[in-house]
Amino acid sequence: MSNNNSKILLTKEAIKELKDELKYLVEVKRPEVIQEIKDARAQGDLSENAEYDAAREKQGQIEDRILEIEKTLENAQEIKSNKKDTIAIGSTVVLDNKFTNKKETYSIVSTYEVDPFENKISNKSPLALSLIGKSKGDVVIVEAPTKYEVKILDIK
Repeated sequence: MSNNNSKILLTKEAIKELKDELKYLVEVKRPEVIQEIKDARAQGDLSENAEYDAAREKQGQIEDRILEIEKTLENAQEIKSNKKDTIAIGSTVVLDNKFTNKKETYSIVSTYEVDPFENKISNKSPLALSLIGKSKGDVVIVEAPTKYEVKILDIK
C-alpha cells in the first residue's frame, strides 16, 4: 500500500546487513535481556532495583531497533546494478578531481547508507547529483559552494 516515495533505496549488501542484525537482535539480544529482567526481578523489591531498570531500558532500546529495522526492510527497494555505461545510484566511480589533483573513488548510495569513511556518498550530494547520468570520459562541473571539475575515469 506504500507508494514509491516512501521506498528506501538500499544496496543488496545493506539489506543483508539489516537482515543479519535483525536476526541477531531477535535470536540473541532479546532472549538475553529477557533473562536479565527475570534475574533482576528475582532480587525482590523492584522500586529500588537498578539492574531491573537498566534491563528494562535495554529491552526498550532493542525493541525500538527491531521495529526500526523491520520498517526499513518493509520499505526497502534494492538498488539494481545498472549498466556500466552511465552513472546511477549504486555505481562506484573513479574520478580525476581537478581541484585536488587526485584520483578518487566513490560509491553513490542512498542517504540511508552514507559513510564518508568508506567513500559512500549520498545520491543527493552535490557531487553525486553532478555525476548521475554521465558517462566514462565526461568532464563534469560539480555545483558545490566552491565549484570544481572532475573527469570520470571509470564506472564500476
